[in-house]
Amino acid sequence: MTMQIAGRIVTPDGIVDDGHVTVDGPLIASVGSGPVIGRPERAAWVLPGFVDIHNHGGGGHTFTTGDPDSARAAAAFHRRHGTTTVIASLVSSPPALMRDATAAFLPLVREGVLGGVHYEGPYLSGARCGAQNPDFLRDPDLDELAALIDLGDGAVRMMTIAPELPGALDAIKLLASHGVAAAVGHTDASHGATRAAVEAGATVATHLFNGMRPVHHREPGPVLALLDSPGVVCEVVADGVHLHDGTLAFVAGAARGGYALVTDAMAAAGMPDGAYELGGLSVVVADRVARLASNGSIAGSTLTMDAAVRQAVGAGVSIVDASRAASGTPARAVGLSGTVGAIVPGLRADLVLLDEQLQVTGVVHAGVFQ
Repeated sequence: MTMQIAGRIVTPDGIVDDGHVTVDGPLIASVGSGPVIGRPERAAWVLPGFVDIHNHGGGGHTFTTGDPDSARAAAAFHRRHGTTTVIASLVSSPPALMRDATAAFLPLVREGVLGGVHYEGPYLSGARCGAQNPDFLRDPDLDELAALIDLGDGAVRMMTIAPELPGALDAIKLLASHGVAAAVGHTDASHGATRAAVEAGATVATHLFNGMRPVHHREPGPVLALLDSPGVVCEVVADGVHLHDGTLAFVAGAARGGYALVTDAMAAAGMPDGAYELGGLSVVVADRVARLASNGSIAGSTLTMDAAVRQAVGAGVSIVDASRAASGTPARAVGLSGTVGAIVPGLRADLVLLDEQLQVTGVVHAGVFQ
């Protein structure tokens, strides 16, 4: 099936005014400008489908229990908000749950419902665990990790790890050797320990600033080491809660390896305020902010990627840069840039149609309107 979509097209090279995208089957066939024959679909803006590499659920459904039906429903919720590729993020969990979830999600990855799996834990710092369940934290276990990667058969895309833990650098090397992105996060590491993690192969910063030792002028900690590393993509949760807009704008200009908009969403995204659960911990959502019932720590978010793009643009980021941060850079971070993340001929036809206020008016996934 061939179709055309017309509007201002955001490509890696900039904006194509009076542009159009031709879709042939599941792929992008061409990008051009000027008049088109026939009656194309039209939008004010056409962006590449969003790629969310850190997402725990949404629409009342979660990825964290490993239930495939819940995962399918959560992915469908986020797709309606423009996320055509979602990486299902687990939280720190017992070994059996991690194995079961990996096995359950593998068919969804092969089907294209999920883009892969992200383990946010369990090899994290107890001092910076945030909304991670401390009962499930443990030091890196190379045998456990190798078995999970093998079980995933290509589905495991990323793992967050605290590099100061015993055996963490070897775990990072193991991840890198299997093409899995090693992310530094939930860490109390020093600047030097963080640089050692980057040298070992770490390539992502998990929700920069959050769940990390704060910056100090005599011990800059992980944040400045990650921002200053050309090979590291820095995640930012652009919801106006995790980061001030001024901090978001600073990261946009300072991250040498680029930055990725992520949601860190949990089941409450798109749902009313109230009581929820994350990794066995009670969460209360009030005024759209999710916090642990026990101590008030931020517990993921209720964000969607379209809202993150609007937040970034509102903070002064150009729509081209915001689009790159929502699609191309995260795709690159988890090894998917050869498939998705940009409006380029030959890539999968994943598109988000937006109005002048950057509200979603349509979503195309693999050449099919959703």
